[in-house]
Amino acid sequence: MLQVLPALEAGGGGVERTAVDVAAAVVEAGGTALVASEGGAMEHEIRRAGAEHITMPLATKSPLGIRRNARRLQRLVIERQVDILHARSRAPAWSAYLTARRLGCHFVTTFHGTYGHANALKRLYNAVMTKGERVIANSEFIAEHIRQTYRIDPQRVRVIQRGVDIERFDPERVSAERVIQLANTWRLPDGVPVVMLPGRLTRWKGQGLLIDAVARLGDLDLICILVGADQGRTAYRRELENKIASLGLTGRVWLMDACDDMPAAYKLADVVVNASIEPEAFGRVVSEAQAMGRPVVAARHGGVPEQVIPDRTAFLVEPGDPEAFAEGIRQALSLQSYGRERLAREAIEHARRFFSRERMCNRTLAVYQELLRADAYARMSADGQAGEDGRDGGGRKTAGSLTEG
Repeated sequence: MLQVLPALEAGGGGVERTAVDVAAAVVEAGGTALVASEGGAMEHEIRRAGAEHITMPLATKSPLGIRRNARRLQRLVIERQVDILHARSRAPAWSAYLTARRLGCHFVTTFHGTYGHANALKRLYNAVMTKGERVIANSEFIAEHIRQTYRIDPQRVRVIQRGVDIERFDPERVSAERVIQLANTWRLPDGVPVVMLPGRLTRWKGQGLLIDAVARLGDLDLICILVGADQGRTAYRRELENKIASLGLTGRVWLMDACDDMPAAYKLADVVVNASIEPEAFGRVVSEAQAMGRPVVAARHGGVPEQVIPDRTAFLVEPGDPEAFAEGIRQALSLQSYGRERLAREAIEHARRFFSRERMCNRTLAVYQELLRADAYARMSADGQAGEDGRDGGGRKTAGSLTEG
């Protein structure tokens, strides 16, 4: 099985992480897992999983580059006898589609987002993601988007929601020492409730919205931590810093860079917020927080609502409304110890049952097996026909038919 994606940069999001997880599952199931991309910091995770990475300039969007990559993929597919090509992004998908069409191997795609589709040209470019024999949507929200926008046969669509590493995001496995170390690194005062928004610094993640919400909670003693790298968006970071200062929130809202120990960060938090202004395809922060037993306050759109049990594991609020977020945070912080314990138990059980990495990988492998079983059935049918008319599955005369002549 060969997965294709643009790159394997750390912190890139669901495309990279899911590719690594699925590659590991294929190897564990006894298959050969190949991943082709331009490479990056997560290459070592591919190798650690027992899979193989092939460096290829798959991020290019130029038609000539896509054609060249198709030829490279065709050589690779033939040399390594690839059965299934799985594309996780549009530019590599075009090269993979051309390869699969020419060589006859299976072609699978995964929609990791809605993609820009404002005009006909963009929809045409995006449409390659609908050409898979099976089209995987990473949430029910994305599945509905595919059906409405691209009008494909719903029988080809499979919903496989993102999976969380339940062993890593397990509150029982996060030691007090790890939490204390992170609290000291961040210089958090003792006993002050922590409201946390994890996510790279980009406007649509809603950091500015959360700052406005915190400004409405002046009567509460809390610290709000925005955790995430700016990835070069220094102007947006400065904008947030200026907003914090102008609202008099210096000391109450802190900007922290990317954290290497997110399980400890979640355990530090009293409330985890997903304030995305635009609908997220899935929004894995929500499932990670639930797996850690933390109350979630999140916008009621995109793939988020299908991850939670409203008012039991999360408080869903109106998207883009700072007043609604303020009220949601107030509700979450007002939970008494018994209510927090009950929420934590239910959230952990819910995440483990429906949003584990193992469940996601098993369902992906089931899609692959679905296609491979169809191959086996076709071969059996061809062999049966050969027995009846004296020809093998390739149309050649069989030994039995030769003796009859």
